[in-house]
Amino acid sequence: MNGQSLKRAIAESRLTLALLLALSLAVTLTLTPMQASAAERREPLRLCFEQTNVLPWRTESGAGLNFALLKMVEQKLELRFEFQSIPWKRCLAQLKANAVEGAFAVSYKPDRRSLGEYPGGQVVDASKRMHIDSYMVLRRRGSKVEWDGKSFRNLDGTVGFQLGYSVGDVLRGLNVEVDEGSQRADELARKLIAGRVAAAAVGGSDAYSLMHGPLAGELEQLPIPIIEKPYFLILSHGLVASDPQLAERIWRAVEEARNSAAYRKLEAAEGVRH
Repeated sequence: MNGQSLKRAIAESRLTLALLLALSLAVTLTLTPMQASAAERREPLRLCFEQTNVLPWRTESGAGLNFALLKMVEQKLELRFEFQSIPWKRCLAQLKANAVEGAFAVSYKPDRRSLGEYPGGQVVDASKRMHIDSYMVLRRRGSKVEWDGKSFRNLDGTVGFQLGYSVGDVLRGLNVEVDEGSQRADELARKLIAGRVAAAAVGGSDAYSLMHGPLAGELEQLPIPIIEKPYFLILSHGLVASDPQLAERIWRAVEEARNSAAYRKLEAAEGVRH
């Protein structure tokens, strides 16, 4: 190659490089903040959930309305979630340690602010919830225990609830003796049937499953909920600090997906509240 040809080749190479850089810059500038944030994130966001079936919201195998909702969020934001099924207290501990980017479905308790971030900041935004659920009172068939929405009557023992569940604070506020020794709803129901607790405070979906399962003949469900509350996807302090825009877009996408016609159809099929 003579000197003139070499100069021409160098000039052409520089022009090609300049065009590529300009194209790259143009693509970057046309991306919305949401797209850019999603495009930059190549690793999946790790989300943990309780290692038990809570129908119709979720199962250990990854079925249920919570997963349907989060898959809609994945598609909308072009993100990928990695789901980890682990015991509830360990899930919350991993969230606090920033070992996962989020946990679901979590009801609000003031002391849980140390674990992660709720949508809305200091004033939790219930419009960005994943779902609403309630806690119901179960008693042994034939028991005289009553719950009138404010207090228990004929309570001849402790009220059981599952380890780490927020309803424990409500029960302690009622000044009743509690038993927090059960990990699973069916374990708590068997403890109730055996007379080791006088009543059980059980999540609404768990209560439904128990009252339609093999133990139903030995149980009774009282009609008035102890409490009804929203449940959230809460994100780690680390994620919110490093990418607050992504966190806000995730919570907004949860709200939009929950209000979508497709998701409402799934809710209606399960007969649950919006």
